[in-house]
Amino acid sequence: MTDTILSLRDVTLALDGNAGRVEILHGITLDLREGETLGLVGPSGSGKSSLLMVMGGLERASSGTVTAAGHDLSAMGEDSLARFRRNHMGVVFQSFHLIPTMTALENVATPLELAGRRDAFDRAAEELEAVGLGVRLDHYPAQLSGGEQQRVALARAAAPRPRILLADEPTGNLDGTTGEAIMDLLFGLRDRHGATLVLVTHAPELAERCDRIVRLVDGRVDGEAAAGAAA
Repeated sequence: MTDTILSLRDVTLALDGNAGRVEILHGITLDLREGETLGLVGPSGSGKSSLLMVMGGLERASSGTVTAAGHDLSAMGEDSLARFRRNHMGVVFQSFHLIPTMTALENVATPLELAGRRDAFDRAAEELEAVGLGVRLDHYPAQLSGGEQQRVALARAAAPRPRILLADEPTGNLDGTTGEAIMDLLFGLRDRHGATLVLVTHAPELAERCDRIVRLVDGRVDGEAAAGAAA
């Protein structure tokens, strides 16, 4: 039986805002198997991105437990969480979050260098080649199109060979054709490295590429189903 790599138990999230305390997630319980792809869908404001942030330890659950790759994220401090993400997770956002003063190669190599990888630049070049940017290694983000910048972000997320890939609307800032190419690359990276993929999306056709779809409404799981054929 395939091992569970990500497990949430009765997770809640409440944040303090200008209008007072806002309850965002309500008693989320969810398991993901190693190598599985999961699509998170639901209307805007349903808590999809917040749930992804909790899964990655980027937001701390108010109650409940989050266990990833055998580590209890809810019991870890910020430094430990940062090291855990560096070693086990790749995160891709709708906004590319590239460092503008670094080339594509440097953007991808930096997290590898921080992890002490001696082959950081060789591996970064390999990943950029895999996403079709082998001839753009020395270009800065401002010299790249939106689709190319997202390819750099994908390469950066995949370069450490993470066991878990989290993607939050990775095609949201791209046109349809470019977005489809990015999704092909994302699922290709999943296939190549065997990572578990969690994808937040508003697009049903993207969610259908996952093994399983979970729908959120008002911060609660409103339904779960097997999707179409896995990518």
